[in-house]
Amino acid sequence: MPTGTVHLHRVLRAPPERVYRAFLDADAMAKWLPPHGFTCHVHALDARVGGRFRMSFRNFSGQGGHDFGGEYLELVPHSLIRYTDRFDDPNLPGVIEVKVELQSAICGTEVRVTQSGLPEAIPLAMCYLGWQESLNQLAHLVEPNIPG
Repeated sequence: MPTGTVHLHRVLRAPPERVYRAFLDADAMAKWLPPHGFTCHVHALDARVGGRFRMSFRNFSGQGGHDFGGEYLELVPHSLIRYTDRFDDPNLPGVIEVKVELQSAICGTEVRVTQSGLPEAIPLAMCYLGWQESLNQLAHLVEPNIPG
């Protein structure tokens, strides 16, 4: 039964437009979203309200991984992304909802992530750890301002 919720906060030295794009671009997501030790393949991504996505995370040092997909529920350019996640694995039941709030800050963008409805089988501490790793990788992607 889904029960867990995690809340994360991060400030990035990048404009909200760039951070927003990183959450909706398949190539960007494959680069920053998987936590350390995992690869990501984005099979489909239709970034519009009602649009769906499918992706796979694979454990690089082993054979395990997770296939999952979801639907975009709400998209407010440069400020809000709400979507669902659903694992293909029947041992990870339920629908997870993710809310990403972006707010302009004097030094860049405040990012607040809330992930709710996590299956009992996923320890919340592991979810926090994974998101922290992912958000660090997101910073490495969006913070450089490379001309051209």
